[in-house]
Amino acid sequence: MALKQSVLHDRHVALGAKFSEFGGWEMPLQYAGVVPEHTAVREAVGIFDVSHLGKLVVRGDGAREFINSCFTNDLGRIAPGQAQYTLCCDESGGVVDDLIVYLKDDDHLLLVPNASNTAEVARRLTEKAPAGITVTDHHETHAVLAVQGTKSDEVLAALGFPTGHDYMAFAEAPYEGEDVVVCRTGYTGERGYELIAPNAVAPALWDALLAAGAAYGIQPCGLGARDTLRTEMGYPLHGQDISLDITPVQARLGWAVGWKKDAFWGKAALEAEKEAGPKVLLRGLVATGRGIARPHMSVLMTRDLPVGEVTSGTFSPTLKKGVALALINAQIEEGAEVTVDVRGRAEIFVVTKPPFVQTGVRES
Repeated sequence: MALKQSVLHDRHVALGAKFSEFGGWEMPLQYAGVVPEHTAVREAVGIFDVSHLGKLVVRGDGAREFINSCFTNDLGRIAPGQAQYTLCCDESGGVVDDLIVYLKDDDHLLLVPNASNTAEVARRLTEKAPAGITVTDHHETHAVLAVQGTKSDEVLAALGFPTGHDYMAFAEAPYEGEDVVVCRTGYTGERGYELIAPNAVAPALWDALLAAGAAYGIQPCGLGARDTLRTEMGYPLHGQDISLDITPVQARLGWAVGWKKDAFWGKAALEAEKEAGPKVLLRGLVATGRGIARPHMSVLMTRDLPVGEVTSGTFSPTLKKGVALALINAQIEEGAEVTVDVRGRAEIFVVTKPPFVQTGVRES
């Protein structure tokens, strides 16, 4: 099956991007290189095309109540104009997907799931939706541009977009006759915005953002830098750090679960696991030496005692050392030293609570 391409694909080719498959899409992996792109976001500003992300529109009388009965987090915690991180679980408590819900009003929500899981989330919602509530897939009609970094406000303001709203809040603004959603969200851990725009204006918007950002050192960034940035923050990636086999309790995402709600998918299983205590937990690891952990590498207390497995691992351009997430025995506490089998070498890592770097993502 041919890979899908963003409406901005020609722009990426012209910028010399190297591409990679991601969730059935051919997306930019890097342009100038992962490290300079990562550094641009941490120190100035970068722009990502993340149009592979899903876009599902849920409408109808009681749409908010319906979605709240499906996903883990409590939509009663937010007001219209705000967004919320949440999880779509199955009845066993496994994670079908993690996603962002944009609450426009009680009868109109926008969901942004991961690319490869969009169809499954839509299928489950459609199957359960009561009469009068519709689930519409806008996956290939809208682009998502992420402007991330300490200078992101200046770049958006130069084009007349609203800025300065609270973290996880959004506003809608016109651009060339189309409505663009501007939300203070992102996957990098830096201050930034994600812009959801119709395909008709997305290429012009991409060009305008690059032009406006030139004075602030803007760099086009690929999914390689997005991965190193999110790993430094300890943000989970579905399919690695959370999955149908790794629950929110194990992944330490209980803060995204509305435990007091009457119902959500997987509630009974997750409550039982929380009560009993998980056998494994997702923990952060920081290298003491030069070792770089990668997914599926074994974590050991001694050379002969495996206690878990790395789920995500990379070189941190900010810390100049290896960082990782690993699913390990729940009895191992922060501060403990473990070893990771890095291609036959026993490299020492310290169990550390993420984020591994401090940023201003939540600053007003």
